[in-house]
Formats: sequence, structure tokens, C-alpha cells
Amino acid sequence: MTSPNPAPTEPGAVILDAVHAAITRYVILPSPEAVDAVTLWVAASHAQPAWAHAPRLVIRAPEKRCGKSRLLDVVEGTCHNPLITVNASPAAVYRSVGTDNPPTILLDEADTIFGASADGNEDLRGLLNAGHQRNRPTIRWDAANQRLEKIATFAMAALAGIGAMPDTIEDRAVVVRMRRRAPGEKVAPYRERRDGPALRALAERLNQWLSAHLPELSAATPFMPVEDRAADTWEPLVAVADLAGGTWPDRARRACETLTAERDGSTPPSDRIRLLADCRTAFRGADAMPSAVLLERLKADAEAPWAEYGGTGLTAMKLGLLLREYDIRSSNIRFAPGPFAEYGQVKGYYRADFADAWQRYCPGPDKVPGGKPSQPSQPSLPSSTPGRLLSLGRLEPSQPADTNTTAGTA
Repeated sequence: MTSPNPAPTEPGAVILDAVHAAITRYVILPSPEAVDAVTLWVAASHAQPAWAHAPRLVIRAPEKRCGKSRLLDVVEGTCHNPLITVNASPAAVYRSVGTDNPPTILLDEADTIFGASADGNEDLRGLLNAGHQRNRPTIRWDAANQRLEKIATFAMAALAGIGAMPDTIEDRAVVVRMRRRAPGEKVAPYRERRDGPALRALAERLNQWLSAHLPELSAATPFMPVEDRAADTWEPLVAVADLAGGTWPDRARRACETLTAERDGSTPPSDRIRLLADCRTAFRGADAMPSAVLLERLKADAEAPWAEYGGTGLTAMKLGLLLREYDIRSSNIRFAPGPFAEYGQVKGYYRADFADAWQRYCPGPDKVPGGKPSQPSQPSLPSSTPGRLLSLGRLEPSQPADTNTTAGTA
């Protein structure tokens, strides 16, 4: 960690306000929260030795001419020791990062590195993923010296490009979704020779202020409005805001909540989580359902991937494998008179077995209307199941369990 400089007299809130004004002078961002987030991210880059996590900044846009490269210009002018590139080799980036106070990596046109048509960049993606957390080195074999070599990866990084970045990167990032300026939205033109020195003066003010408070920032444990990886990503920004004081602590937490919610809302769920949510829709309140009916309903949704899943469509076996990760398994179920009476005793799923996974992975309304229960086939259930079924009203206490089982497909 660098030795702290004498504490400056200039208040941190004043410096952050100046950075905020510089950003809005040259770029139109999608929201006030996005401007605050970029301001705090830039400031946090000047205190990298204090952080356990190095948040990424993803600047993405749906089309060209949305201001993403201009925003990256302003970030370059104000962040700590910028290392900007449009086509860096992983080896070059690795060698640049390996210091106690690493540069700030800036990747423009990142869609050409990580886009759908790009390949061969797994090493660079791995560096950006691992470098989010301190003490996650890359290990390489040094053939010349016949020894293992540990290469540091920790560094803050900003990526600008068209479209989404890989989810493993955006999950570790403050994501700013740029858009093209509307008629009437005006910004000042940016010229590096004319405007760059003023931005670098701002960077110097940030560095002088924050380097004087590295021990304080290292020990900071700010209250976070989010949890898990989002908290790891945003903690440096919130710690800087708390140090600055004024309106910045409230603004930082509002930006954290707003941009995290935007990212979570725009991230497509995994196939398994999508399946969980679609199963809840398919059950339509039923207490239990034959596997064949569940599959039929899943594949009937034209907007869902299940009709063509895996090339041939979702099958009972594929369904079982996907749900098994959540400890959801099919059972031999005898369906009492009701909507599925014609199926008799077949393989199926109980709604209650989905309840825990629905609550944890895709929470939402889950009302179970009353109705005539189905009867389980006794030999296919564990010894603890009858009591559980009694509480759900599926099996009457005086009703003996049927010892006949019928084999069914998974």
C-alpha cells in the first residue's frame, strides 16, 4: 500500500462534484444515478490498494453513436493510471497488471473481443473475472526457468462496446446502458489536446484526496443496500461516497440499488431458472401433475425454448436432469378423480416439491387453490413422506396406501 500523503484541505464532496460536472459536460448518461455511479467508480480507481474487490465498469449501447467511447475518454482522463486499448493480447495485459498499485484497464470496442462472432479470448475473459477479487492470481508454467509463475490479476477495468458483455463480467460490474442523444440534448465537444489537461488535473485532485485516506478506506465497512457479489462490486464506490460526505452517501446507495435492479431485470435467466418459472406457470395451481402434461404445457409456449430444447425438444429425461439440480424428482403418482384422472398411476411431479426452489430462485406469487388431492403410490416415497402428505391434504389418515406400483418413465 502506498504511503499516505498529507491530508488535503479540499473537501472530497467538492472534488466529486467537479468530476460529476466534467462527465455531464461531455456526455449524456441515461440517468442521474448512472452519472453518480461513474463519478464514484472513477474516484474509487484512485484507491485500488484499499479494496478487496475491483469493480468493473461496463459501458454498453444498443447501437453506434450513443456516447460510449466519449464516456470512456472522460473516464480515461480522470481515472488512476489509465491503460487503454482496443485489441490487447492477454499476455500484455497480464504483465501490465502485476503491481501493488495496478493501472486501470480500459477496453474500447469490447464487443469485438467478447461478441458473438469473437473467439479465442477466454484468457482475457478469465483475467477480467479473476481480477475482480484480490489474491486470485493466474498460474503459468515458466518453461525457461522450470517453475510455476503466479501472475497478479487484480485491477479495476472499464469496458465499452455494443451490446451486452459476457454475463460473468457484467455480474462483477457497474453497468451503464448508454443511449443515443435525443433532439435538444446538447453536450460540449471533447478535444483531447484542449480538454485533456483539465481532466488530468481532476485526476490529480482525486488521487491526492484518496491516497491520504487509504488506511481509513481499507478498514471501511459501509452499510450496503444489496448483497453478495453486487455488494462486493459496489462497496468501494459507497465507501468513497461515505468518505466524501454531503449528499454523496445517499446518492451512492440510490445509484447502487437502481443500477443493480436494472442489471438484474435485463439479464436473461439461465435455462434452469427459466424452467422453474415456466413450471410454475404450467402447474396452474394443480397440486400434482403427470410428467406428460407438464411437458406438453411447457412445449406449448411459443416464446419458450422447450419445444426445440437440445435440438429435439424437452423430454422427460431432460426435464428430470434439469430439475434434479434443485432436488426436484418425479414420483409414481396415482391421480384421483379430477382433471388428470384418465392418467391413472403415472410418473409426475408434486407442486410442493418446487416450492423451495421457486422461493429461492424465482420468487413470485404461488397460491395453491384447494381441490381434490391426488394419491401417491406408496412404495416410491421415502418413509417421511406420508406425514408430509397428510399436512398437504393429499392422503387421508384412515386411507391405506396402495402397495401396487406402476413403472413409468423418468
